[in-house]
Amino acid sequence: MHRRSFLQAALIVPLLLVPVAAHAADGKLKVVASFTILGDIVKSVGGDRVAVTTLVGPDGDAHVFEPTPADARAVAAADVVVVNGLGLEGWMQRLIQASDYKGPVVAASAGVKSRTMDEDGATVTDPHAWQDLSNGRLYVANVAAGLAAADPQGAAAYRAAAAAYTAAIEAKDEWVRAELKDVPSAQRRIITSHDAFGYFGAAYGITFLAPVGVSTEAEPSAAGIAKLIRQMRSEGIKVVFFENMTSPKLVETLASESGARVGGTLFSDALSPTGGPADSYLRMFDNNVPQLKAAMLGM
Repeated sequence: MHRRSFLQAALIVPLLLVPVAAHAADGKLKVVASFTILGDIVKSVGGDRVAVTTLVGPDGDAHVFEPTPADARAVAAADVVVVNGLGLEGWMQRLIQASDYKGPVVAASAGVKSRTMDEDGATVTDPHAWQDLSNGRLYVANVAAGLAAADPQGAAAYRAAAAAYTAAIEAKDEWVRAELKDVPSAQRRIITSHDAFGYFGAAYGITFLAPVGVSTEAEPSAAGIAKLIRQMRSEGIKVVFFENMTSPKLVETLASESGARVGGTLFSDALSPTGGPADSYLRMFDNNVPQLKAAMLGM
């Protein structure tokens, strides 16, 4: 199932010679985050006390990410590494070993009540827990605790920033529920390119269907696609969405075969570049929710 390649052996050896640095020259805590959503959360909690390097950048796919020597150097020099966990970053442990990093690794999803689903006949953990904003509060608490442990002098600042950010997350959660409350239950069906919205669906009462499983590495079967097309026709699903970090080809095929139209772009696993429609964790919901609502009401 896995088709990731890793750092070539010839590139790994020099990286082991890079010492783990204490703090950046400017005194900031050096934090490596695995992907953009975590990077944004770390910046929001850490503020001016942290210097954040994000490995999987905007519009990037953490499922199939291939680390580079520069990534290993960043990890080697970090004070703290923040990961999602729940099996999202299958490449991270190898990267940490290759870089000889010995510092703390903070799992932002610690304490999440994880969801499981079937993929290729196997039960797997769904790693996309951040799509439920109540889990976002846990992410913030775990990040704040990890930063405070590495930088005790900044603990009060991290707690204050986390409290303010948590309040913003709670307000956004209330907004999402208010936006979606008038969508009839019979119309709460959405098709996306891969199965990244299970936590969102469970939290906000929407059924998400996808031709590809939890990981974008999975290959959809012809039978699975045909079944999904039949379901779209029978349930009157008229809009299908693709995500910013996936190819639109499969969604275009679904739309063509079912008579549906391709909707806008949803952000699931990665944020947009700065200035884009989803360049922060909270703005991701600002982008996604109105599009989902319009698609469901338009059925």
